[in-house]
Amino acid sequence: MKIVILAAGIGSRLGNPFPKPLTPLKGGKSIMERQVENLSHNFNEHDISVVVGFKKDLIMERFPDLTYIYNQFFDATNTSKSLLKALLKYRNEDVLWINGDVIFDVELFSVLNKEIEKKNSFVSVNTSRVAEEEVKYTLKNGFVHELSKQVRNGLGEAVGINFISKDDMPLFIEHLEKCGENDYFEKGLETAIQEAGLKVKAVDISDFRCMEVDFEEDLEAANKLF
Repeated sequence: MKIVILAAGIGSRLGNPFPKPLTPLKGGKSIMERQVENLSHNFNEHDISVVVGFKKDLIMERFPDLTYIYNQFFDATNTSKSLLKALLKYRNEDVLWINGDVIFDVELFSVLNKEIEKKNSFVSVNTSRVAEEEVKYTLKNGFVHELSKQVRNGLGEAVGINFISKDDMPLFIEHLEKCGENDYFEKGLETAIQEAGLKVKAVDISDFRCMEVDFEEDLEAANKLF
């Protein structure tokens, strides 16, 4: 299995002059440093790839032993195209991917690893809160049906930790290729689900701490939570 961290964006909403994954947390470590430590605790560090763009050298210098994929159009595209670059490289592998601004407890892999072993494509979700700002989801016949920020009456939030099996990879790649330049990767999952019958589970990790940092208030909340 390959692991992909999406870290190409400018992160303008947080207002840093450097890539958002390098945002320092209260304990002194950056968001991405915590991610890499947690991932390395469960998986082989050599299997971690990072999609970079904005001020990529800062990330590459900080984590020189990781593998990098460059989205040269980082300022004009969104996560659908960054993820597509990685999946085209690893199209014959299972892939776990994580947004570069997610802070999470390493213990949540006690739940996720069971689904990874079964080769079940999934999105990780938090059912304890449904914020207007976040990507939300609904279910149909036990699998994800809708997945976007526009979902009404969502059952919870997608937290930005996801898995696609190599068997489902060709279909997902096809729908990522159809996405617009500014679409999030969730659009590719949603259209593959609704138009082509892709089966994606919603795995509840609400028992663990996990949150995305988009705004300054998110960072303050994360520092209190962690």
